[in-house]
Parts: sequence; structure tokens; C-alpha cells
Amino acid sequence: MVLELSRTYFPDGTNGKLECDGKMICYTIELPWKNNETKVSCIPDGKYFIKKRYSRKFQWHLEVIDVKNRKFILFHPANNALKELNGCIAPVTKISGPGLGLQSRLAFTKLKNLVYRALDSTETVLLIIKS
Repeated sequence: MVLELSRTYFPDGTNGKLECDGKMICYTIELPWKNNETKVSCIPDGKYFIKKRYSRKFQWHLEVIDVKNRKFILFHPANNALKELNGCIAPVTKISGPGLGLQSRLAFTKLKNLVYRALDSTETVLLIIKS
């Protein structure tokens, strides 16, 4: 499975559109681009694999693996990038401003179900991020 994230950068946040095979899955919000600095920047454009991950805080979620100079870059629910993200990607149902979105849990559940189905059938999941 290949997920494609097309981004638009703003000083206060990064907004994106996540698609699979040309079909819209959800929108995304992230921190602004700040040279891949830990906890204050979104990750660089590029190709990454996604795996399942469990934590007490987020329960079952998704992790973007092998991000240069970064670790624990996750897909998890959040509606305000500056207040709720440390470099992660939050799926949202609707964009409400730069780095701001609505109904994140709904969008996250949709994305997680799609990705887990692929991973459970031993498919690899590739994330391509581009501007």
C-alpha cells in the first residue's frame, strides 16, 4: 500500500492531504517546517515505512519509521499542531487553519483501520511525503 501526503507549509503549521491510489483518506496537520528540529518541526519530505505501535498514551496507533535524526514520529489524533504535536502527524476530517483541524479522532480511526488491514495481510505500507 502506498500513502501519499501532499503538504502546504505555513509559518504556524503544515497542512496536508493524505491519499491512497488517488483516493482521499483525510487531511493532516503538522508542526511548521523548522529544519527537522526535534519536537518543533514536521519531518522532511521523503519516503518512509509505517508500522503498528502501542503506547499507554495513544493505545494502538501508527509509527513512521527510519526518519533521519528523529524517533517516535507517530500518526495520532490532535486538532492543534502547536499545542498537541511534537513532530507527529495528526489526521483530521477538516482543515480549520494552518496546523489546525477538526474531528481528528474520526479521521485517525479511518486511517488506522485502512493501514492495519494492509499490515495484517502482510502488506508493507509506504508513506511518500511531498510538497
